[in-house]
Amino acid sequence: MTDLLALIKENVILGRADAKSPFPPDRKGQPGVAELVRQALDDDLGPKEILEGGLIKGMDVIGQRFKANEIYVPEVLIAARAMKAGMAIIKEPLAETGAKPVGTLIIGTVKGDLHDIGKNLVAMMMEGAGFHIIDLEIDVPADKFIGAMQKHPDAIVAMSALLTNTMVGMEANIKAFRDAGLSNPVMVGGAPVDEIYANKIKAQGYAKDAATAVEVAKQILGVN
Repeated sequence: MTDLLALIKENVILGRADAKSPFPPDRKGQPGVAELVRQALDDDLGPKEILEGGLIKGMDVIGQRFKANEIYVPEVLIAARAMKAGMAIIKEPLAETGAKPVGTLIIGTVKGDLHDIGKNLVAMMMEGAGFHIIDLEIDVPADKFIGAMQKHPDAIVAMSALLTNTMVGMEANIKAFRDAGLSNPVMVGGAPVDEIYANKIKAQGYAKDAATAVEVAKQILGVN
């Protein structure tokens, strides 16, 4: 059983979503994440065990390597796709167990910002760490964030911006959130954003990259 979880973890790291994955070439035709997750379920491994012992552990390694600049965006995206292939299979049985996610993350780029690569990376890494993701996509006005926050009062809100002329919307958004009586913790990030700015606008967290975002979110929630 442990060997099967190790194989799931390894294939997430390699980015092998299924047996059709073309890389690495020497593993062509061998089971990928999808086949291994199905086998694990058939062998009576619980979906929570598969998630935590295989899929999340694989994405943890990807996060560490990405943070250390040992791999880059393409490798993260490929690994995330492999992780999602496994998640799709265990989603229903996991829900039937009543297992709860680590937390909920509402994420989007601020109004006027159409750049979503960084935002998508954060969402993928967070999902890989066991968070439930509510992706509001791009160019998100304050009232759309507020609507999601009202439905999910315990969620962390993550805002990103790539441009200096759009990042100022973060401060206005946080003010709007608090004026609406919402106390959801807020994380910010993006190329022009730094910790000094995050502190200035009274954000509860700042992350310079997707791997760090997972750590910051867990710190906010007080989980390991």
